Amino acid sequence: MGSQLVQTLRQGVWASLTGGWYHDPDQNTFNNSCHLYLWMFLLMLPLSLHLALPPTTMALSIYCTSVTIFFITIKMVNYRLHVMFDKGDVVPPSSLSDVIQGAENKSNADLLSTSSNSECQDGLAGGHTDCPFQRRIIPSHRLRPRRTHPEIFQVATPPPPQPQPLSPIPFPPPPIPPHLPSPKIFQVTTPRPSTLSSPLSSPFHSTHKPLSIPDSGRRQPRPSSEEDSIDESSETSTQEKPSRKLYYKLKLFPGKWVNILYDRLALLALLDRNQDVVENIAVVFLAFLVAFLGFILLNHGCFKDIWVFQFCVVIASCQYSLLKVRKAFSASFHSPLDVFQGHNQIVAYSRAAYFCIFCGLIWILEQMLRRKDLPVSTVYGITIVLADALKFLRDILVGITYCFPITFLVGLFPQINTFMIYLLEQIDIHFFGGTAATGLHSAVYSIFRSLTALSLLYGFCFGALKEPWDEQHTPALFSGFCGLLVVLSYHLSGQSSDPTTCIVSSTSTQLLSSVFVSGQNFDFNTLYSAIVILYDLLLHLQKEILLSDLVVCSIAYILTFAITSSTVFLSLKVVLYALAGTVGFVTHYLVPQLRKHHPWLWISHPVLKSNEYSQFEPRDDAQLMWFERLYVGLLCFEKYVVYPAIILSALTNDGFSLSHRKNCDVLLMTVAGMKLLRASFCNPSFQFVTLIFTIVFFEFDCSRASETFLLDFFIMSIVFHKLSDLLHKLHFIMVYIAPWQIAWGSAFHAFAQPFAVPHSAMLLLQTFVTTLFYTPLSPFLGTFIPPGCDDNNLNSIFYEYLTRSLQHSLCGDLMLGRWGNYSSGDCFILASDYLNAFVHLIEIGNGLVTFQLRGLEFRGTYCQQREVEAITEGVEEDDACCCCEPGHLPHVLSCNAAFNLRWLAWEVTTTKYLLEGYSISENNAATMLQVYDLRKLLITYYLKSIIYYLIHSLKLQTWIKDSSITEALVSYTKWHHIERDPAVFSVKIDEDYVHCLQGVTRASFCNVYLEWIQYCANKMEEPVDCDEDSPLVTLCYALSVLGRRSLGTASHNMSNSLESFLYGFNTLFKGDFRIATKDEWVFTDMDLLQKVVAPGVRMSLKLHQDHFTCLEETEEPAILYEAISNYKTSLVICHESDPAWRKAVLSSRDTLLTLRHMVDDGTDEYKIIMLYKRHLSFKVIKINKECVRGLWAGQQQELVFLRNRNPERGSIQNSKQALRNMINSSCDQPLGYPMYVSPLTTSYMGTHKQLRSIWGGPLSLDSIRTWLFSKWVRKDNLTSCNSGVNMEDVDCAGGSSSLSHNPNSITSQSLSLYQARPNRTSHANRQHAAGLVHQIFSTGDAHVCSTNAIYDKFKGMVHPSYSFTYWFPYHESITHLSRVH
Repeated sequence: MGSQLVQTLRQGVWASLTGGWYHDPDQNTFNNSCHLYLWMFLLMLPLSLHLALPPTTMALSIYCTSVTIFFITIKMVNYRLHVMFDKGDVVPPSSLSDVIQGAENKSNADLLSTSSNSECQDGLAGGHTDCPFQRRIIPSHRLRPRRTHPEIFQVATPPPPQPQPLSPIPFPPPPIPPHLPSPKIFQVTTPRPSTLSSPLSSPFHSTHKPLSIPDSGRRQPRPSSEEDSIDESSETSTQEKPSRKLYYKLKLFPGKWVNILYDRLALLALLDRNQDVVENIAVVFLAFLVAFLGFILLNHGCFKDIWVFQFCVVIASCQYSLLKVRKAFSASFHSPLDVFQGHNQIVAYSRAAYFCIFCGLIWILEQMLRRKDLPVSTVYGITIVLADALKFLRDILVGITYCFPITFLVGLFPQINTFMIYLLEQIDIHFFGGTAATGLHSAVYSIFRSLTALSLLYGFCFGALKEPWDEQHTPALFSGFCGLLVVLSYHLSGQSSDPTTCIVSSTSTQLLSSVFVSGQNFDFNTLYSAIVILYDLLLHLQKEILLSDLVVCSIAYILTFAITSSTVFLSLKVVLYALAGTVGFVTHYLVPQLRKHHPWLWISHPVLKSNEYSQFEPRDDAQLMWFERLYVGLLCFEKYVVYPAIILSALTNDGFSLSHRKNCDVLLMTVAGMKLLRASFCNPSFQFVTLIFTIVFFEFDCSRASETFLLDFFIMSIVFHKLSDLLHKLHFIMVYIAPWQIAWGSAFHAFAQPFAVPHSAMLLLQTFVTTLFYTPLSPFLGTFIPPGCDDNNLNSIFYEYLTRSLQHSLCGDLMLGRWGNYSSGDCFILASDYLNAFVHLIEIGNGLVTFQLRGLEFRGTYCQQREVEAITEGVEEDDACCCCEPGHLPHVLSCNAAFNLRWLAWEVTTTKYLLEGYSISENNAATMLQVYDLRKLLITYYLKSIIYYLIHSLKLQTWIKDSSITEALVSYTKWHHIERDPAVFSVKIDEDYVHCLQGVTRASFCNVYLEWIQYCANKMEEPVDCDEDSPLVTLCYALSVLGRRSLGTASHNMSNSLESFLYGFNTLFKGDFRIATKDEWVFTDMDLLQKVVAPGVRMSLKLHQDHFTCLEETEEPAILYEAISNYKTSLVICHESDPAWRKAVLSSRDTLLTLRHMVDDGTDEYKIIMLYKRHLSFKVIKINKECVRGLWAGQQQELVFLRNRNPERGSIQNSKQALRNMINSSCDQPLGYPMYVSPLTTSYMGTHKQLRSIWGGPLSLDSIRTWLFSKWVRKDNLTSCNSGVNMEDVDCAGGSSSLSHNPNSITSQSLSLYQARPNRTSHANRQHAAGLVHQIFSTGDAHVCSTNAIYDKFKGMVHPSYSFTYWFPYHESITHLSRVH
């Protein structure tokens, strides 16, 4: 414990304070001395120059030049040495005397070269002299320094011609040449496992490893000076050969080079490696920038007295981190995954980048404070003296810079890339109405497109407000600005913030990854053709969506321009405000509350119930209810009519007032308009609250402090966002620390509770600070019960399928209000009987939702089970009120139940949410095979299945006529041949076993199975000879023996034991066959195993299951034959590790069966798993998002910063009020242990069938033309029907019903009617025409056939934003009908 504390203080605390330098006793004196001198140089250089020279430009130039030259020299030498290790030549010594002489001058740098797997040493004792592949690796515990100053460099001139030395050979060594005499000399000595503690010992950190050739094969005694540098070559060797001194040749000039006695790991221990030239240039530039900004601030006098030294320490720590970052301490300020996955290179730049940002801001503020004409302004009635504000801000930044060592020690600063993502995301959200950022490229892309749109809008607005205008006339340029503002806001709100979600590229990537991950062998030409067709299809779909946006934006621009050109908005403010408040209250408060599981946490059941609420197991899709239609209608009316009208009204009124004031703020007006419009288009759930508060506060409470309504609304939208975060944090804290929520385990809890008050006060202050900066809470909470492993995560495929189901339905269900109110960052848990998924909403756009799903374990820990019970248990039966049980009113919760529901960090929003998935039923295989008769029945079905697959094989005639197979099966043709293997055949499990002969004969086999063979053969189209002496019976008999012998071999010849029998059967079920010598004839054609025996094993399991439900029926050959034929096409039977299993699940096959081997608490269990595709019912639980962020941050703090590696770590204990275990276990590894974590997935509303039936699909020119055309045709057709024409000839209803089975769009129906009306054809002809159209849609020409094939084969692999069943047939229907006509 003491040594661990000292190590933490040295490698964690001290290294964080100094930027990475500390004394490492495991390193040699040379490295530690170099690190100390480097840090002292970087510290004393700015301090001495500042104290010795006046604050002039000359001193600044001297310091910056010195630092730049210093870093260029170090980085250039470091880079050149690494290139030398990668590509340089090795110069081995020419005689043993060089080795002995080198041993006397041995340093630890040389020892490191012999200890790493980047250097190759002599062979083992007794090694062959000509072997070029001998290598030695010295364990790290033998590495101890020899000298303080190693002689590394040796200048040399070109030697006389010698035999060319060995070139470096990459690791691992090549295979052993067959002509070498003894294989023992190729044994490679590796370090013990305990020595492989450093990540640098991984082969990924080394490229070329030079090898050496021993001078002789004789064993030589080891010199005494080498005893610490040479380890034993093997466990049995007693004598060792001396370590060789390997020089690397570093060429300086033509004909001159330097021989360097060093190795890569020693260099990496001294300095960090930069991968390429660009990275080296970036490091040098950052070092120069740190020196420049730091010394400028020293010259400006920003630091006085002792603070000068402190600031120089900060400068030295920032520059030193660019040279060497300690992996041990770098965990305090970078991603938690990097601690376990290796060193993160971005850590090296974080401290210097932060220093440049803060010092740059301080320098800018200093330059601004030198101005004498700083204005004094009044905003919202508050007088702001700009000079005082800038001084205050400068002092805060200076204080933060002083505290750099402490802030990096505590880990308050994230990585610089994470900080940039956060900063750009917050700017885009709060100022430009953005949605979210999924990465650095996403944040840069989002802010760039927002600035581009803002610059375009600013030009129009500035031109419109350049001259004043009266109330009766709005300039056309201003109307154009308003129209352009609406159009750009609408378009940006419907686009994802991630530029990499390009539909074509992402789909191609998914397609290729699915193909290669599944391990299937696809023909390259077929795969290329499929990708080309899919590319064309998706490109067409992308064009359709862009055309839809073009049509919608054009209509919106025309309407906006026309409305804003009038003065209608000048008199409709009050009406619009009342309409927005009413619609918002009904849409986002009243209807969601009535649909909750417990409305207002008082009513015991929903008031507005779905159709599936009372159903036990819904079998159909969720029905569309009337209140869902009402919700969608009100939501669209609010998004696309009410709020655009309010913002355009505010723009018109503010534009008129600003045009008469010369100090108009055009930029602020443009920013506010774009932000409010984009936020309204994306998610207006909380806009009505912000609007009402803005009106009440600035109209009644602080009317004098109001600026303009647009600015007030803009400011209040930001304030309300922060207040919402504050309320969520306070709710989480109050729920978490409430005394009645604590599990009182001893009297100490009651004693310690009052002492938690100071901690609560500090937590409250932390809450306000984290709310201001939008950062999570970091509580120190709880203890932990170790997690278990769930079946090697074989169940993760179900969560992947669930993700794909959500991909198609999530956005539409959110817009239908089935999940309640939602916003970006919200977290939900989907809970069912066995699936518990954590869903995180990342981005909410206009018609799109980006989410991530995390699957929890099926059989979780005790804590997880208690929390699942808290979710699933109902509170309707609770009759308690305080300490008594008086009961409760009908349809109302009791007082205790209502009180407890209010003190939870989660809430059940929906109880019957339907998703397409798989229900899992499992049976214990040991129970089903416990009795010998049941095992005998399984063997019988096994052999009958083999016979079935053999007879139905296309190669049957080839196998029967194959001479090699016929010769190998000669013994099986003899009727007196007996198979007497007692480990394979037994009277207990073999139906054809002859007890008196102690084995199986051909006669006994035919007595049992001949009828089945003949029945299967008679079902074939081509006649097959199937009498008793036929080759078919011989082959069936041989395969039956082979199948049973394979089962016996897999069961370790102990088939009578149930455990051995199950083990062997599971082995065959996986496809692992161990063929005996007698059965090697089967290798003539491997299809005999792969397509006959292996499917027989799997089919027998299903037939054995059916035996329990219909025993008599399965004994009939006809029924058995029909059952196998049906299961062969409708049922997927394979092992879960088989790629076919994953393909079947993701292809939505209806029924699947598998045999799973589970090891739980040391006991083996074999489960027969049956999957049925159906609609699964989930409970949707909404969790306080600040609870999730706080618990995840607490886990990161404990595991990463505090470096707690104890499996009994804290903060994952059961907590029902916060679902602490489920939340923490859903976090990414190593913080949590989720079974499955999906990639960021985008769901679009266009893929939701029910929502599409309401709003009719995307708007385009073709859809408008088709709609108008269909209306005209329908009207004209109805006129013809009512004009006295023979209804049998016209058959208006029949024309439409003939195409009613076509799942495509209504276009096909309308055009078919148009085709039938003028020709007045007969009913049969019209039916033929309808069938022709349906055939065209289902088959089509070559392009359509290929596209349909791609759709069927790769369904679910395309981008989630497009619906094949809607978009593609809709377009192709018009195309092909035009071709027909």
